[in-house]
Amino acid sequence: MTPAASFDRLRDPGRPISADVSQLTGITDQMVFGKSIDPAEVASFLEGAALVIAHNSSFDRLFCERIFPDFADKPWACSLREVDWKAEGFDSARLSHLAGACGFFFDGHRALNDCKAALELLSRPLPRSGRTGMSVLLQSARRSRWRIRAVNSPYYLRDVLKQRGYRWEAAQLGRAGAWWTEVEEEVFDAECRFLRSEVYRRSDAAIETRLLTAFERYSVRSAA
Repeated sequence: MTPAASFDRLRDPGRPISADVSQLTGITDQMVFGKSIDPAEVASFLEGAALVIAHNSSFDRLFCERIFPDFADKPWACSLREVDWKAEGFDSARLSHLAGACGFFFDGHRALNDCKAALELLSRPLPRSGRTGMSVLLQSARRSRWRIRAVNSPYYLRDVLKQRGYRWEAAQLGRAGAWWTEVEEEVFDAECRFLRSEVYRRSDAAIETRLLTAFERYSVRSAA
């Protein structure tokens, strides 16, 4: 799959780049000195986008929205979490590992290279289902999901929640930290029953939930 266009810019972070980051990415203080990214140029590039895809949208969307608000108006999908790589026979969902397992390699840790590698990966048929990763993401983006937060869950059950796919969300926006997950609508009731029976041990326990579309998913609005 060949991209129709690409966007690659550098931005001065306003502070020195650490030696570790420079070694990892090849980006130095001299390369970014005095550089900025024009929000109008970003908006123009995004204008025709039907879907924004990242290989860790939980990180990328928050970062992008903070600097360029136009990203908040687009639906997002995550190739890291919304493709079941384990079910397809991969033992890691890291982009570099997935690429290597598919027989190609790339110079990682630079945004444009990562984007091109992800596009190549998503254009290929998956080993077991035969579907392309892109078709999986498009179907996923069209479906709503329930975001469930296990607020005040007992500390000693953290491993149970982790094994079930819950991730920790630190305290933010005046809310306490909590373990959370997202589930399809058809398993929502079963997940609530699991929390009430195995975590809270109360059949009437209140559970914090919210139905999200691809427009809210991974955004700071999903935690509002």
